[in-house]
Amino acid sequence: MLDSPPNSVTKLLIKWRSGDEAALNELMPLVYNEMRRLAHQYMRRERSDHTLQTTALLNEAYLRLIDHKNINWQNRAHFMAVAAQAMRRVLVDYAVSRKSIKRGGNCQRVDLDEAMGVALQRAEELIGLDEALKRLAAMDQRKAHVVELRYFGGLTVEEIAEFFGIASITVMREWGAAKAWLLRELSKSDVEENDGPA
Repeated sequence: MLDSPPNSVTKLLIKWRSGDEAALNELMPLVYNEMRRLAHQYMRRERSDHTLQTTALLNEAYLRLIDHKNINWQNRAHFMAVAAQAMRRVLVDYAVSRKSIKRGGNCQRVDLDEAMGVALQRAEELIGLDEALKRLAAMDQRKAHVVELRYFGGLTVEEIAEFFGIASITVMREWGAAKAWLLRELSKSDVEENDGPA
């Protein structure tokens, strides 16, 4: 999965953080394929007619990443974790925007066909998952981060363990506990939504 030696990426991240703008130009070709794979994994979870494409997601994430040069970069895994988080934020922002349009936004009111209904439902599910992840992060930041890296970022258990400096078995345990918690939370949200005012 890793296309270049992690040490060279780590060195470039440190140089970039220190203000060497040329380091970013050297860094991006080294991590591009991996970031594209992450973007593709995110988009595979989206509806097939999503107007945001893999390349657009990658570009939006890149624009957000260049604003993060002051992060105390640890290594390649840390960079990819931040990239995964940036991609998640792009998709959530996009879903919020779509939900705004559904609620009236700046669009003319029209009847929605079944396909549009499914697309908007997917956007609401992504927003619901994002909100549940925020609640999980308030209780246990690392479990929320494990979910983000594993589910959204597509990182392996070993890569996540390297990122946190913990054993793979600990990552697997936290992944399982976080999934169970999220399923309960999302089920509660569904029940509350269905029992709400008509």
